[in-house]
Amino acid sequence: MSGGTIFLVRHGETEFNLVRRYQGWLDSPLTEREVAQARAIGRRLAEMPQTAAVGAAAVGIVASPTGRAQRTAELIRAELGAAAVDFDERLREISIGSWDGLDRAEIAARMPGIFDGDGRWEWYFQTPDGETYDGFAGRIADWLAAIADRTAIVVTHGIVTRVLRGLYAGLPRAVALRLPVPQDRFYRLADGRIDEIAL
Repeated sequence: MSGGTIFLVRHGETEFNLVRRYQGWLDSPLTEREVAQARAIGRRLAEMPQTAAVGAAAVGIVASPTGRAQRTAELIRAELGAAAVDFDERLREISIGSWDGLDRAEIAARMPGIFDGDGRWEWYFQTPDGETYDGFAGRIADWLAAIADRTAIVVTHGIVTRVLRGLYAGLPRAVALRLPVPQDRFYRLADGRIDEIAL
């Protein structure tokens, strides 16, 4: 990717996040605190030079079709005054198959030791009927190639933001999967750099 800019936003905190329950392709409502944070992210995005240069309303917003990402994107859109949000299946969170909706203890009971050592970073790809790393990273890479030189605000999920930043920066898999996934800030990907933007 050469001339475009991606503003990469993780969806706001959900009720499932609060109790450490893994959503995967399931969904959970945003907390009230995160509704306020999504609005704050929208206001901060409107101040960025890349959006101000063309007018915030002209910047494209694309999101995962999952409800929590849709809701976050709509809150951001309202603050920017943008026309619409587009949805792309390639930005959907990883599916952990029959483990979608389980908490950490429930998963550990099904597969003892899965979170031990490096497993705490890799467990998402060890599910019996979920997505593999190659399949997951492949769909994200496909989306990243398609965005080309556009400037876009992208609202997606924690593991997606890790792998997407890793692909963009050419990071090894083990490094990418350890990247932070905050919900109170976002990332600017431009000119081969990744900058964390605080509110």
